[in-house]
Amino acid sequence: MSVVLTMSGRQPPARDGVLPPVTNWVELSDGSGPPRVVAHVERELPPGGIPAYRAARGSGNRSFVLWADEHHRERVATLVTVSATGGVATFQVLGPQGELIGTVVREKALRGRGLRTRWTVTRPDGLTAVGFKGRILWWCVWWPAVPFMALILVFSVLDGVPGNEGGAARAPRRIRWRAGGRLPFEFRSRGNKLHVHDPGFDWRLAATLIVLLRTFNDGAWDARKK
Repeated sequence: MSVVLTMSGRQPPARDGVLPPVTNWVELSDGSGPPRVVAHVERELPPGGIPAYRAARGSGNRSFVLWADEHHRERVATLVTVSATGGVATFQVLGPQGELIGTVVREKALRGRGLRTRWTVTRPDGLTAVGFKGRILWWCVWWPAVPFMALILVFSVLDGVPGNEGGAARAPRRIRWRAGGRLPFEFRSRGNKLHVHDPGFDWRLAATLIVLLRTFNDGAWDARKK
């Protein structure tokens, strides 16, 4: 049975006329009951605060924390950028004591080793899974349709399917990772869900991966100005 991870967010109500920061969290569903919140997400800001973070993210840098609760009392995992240059960014996922949980490498399309964005996830035991953004077939369909995207966007926004706003106009986003002929996990763009099929996969690494993927989507949660 697959485990499904999703990321959600909301703007808490204002207090004394002041809007608090947007709250983001990761939910896990294993089929045994309703989804449960397993981590709360927050950017880890460098010196210089939000302006410095936003400036650095343009080159691929990311840094955030997954907390066990909304009061920031215990870290679940931390993502840090090891390097980000030339369209290739390498990230490490660390545990509460700084131990390595996994490594993620994003190679931007046409800047890394192929025509599609390549995501490589490596566990501490050396198991490596490689996934590519979108299927070749859908990219071949999408590129010729680019001149008509304005009209397609109007229809897709009005299609009434939650989580699919602008879906037809978006570039292909589904990612399937392969490791030794197996499919350990996959990101499905409809609903922005990460399906983990490998029961031995560390859920903390999977939770961090879905949060990281959402930083490279339109309307990325970590790009906000406040």
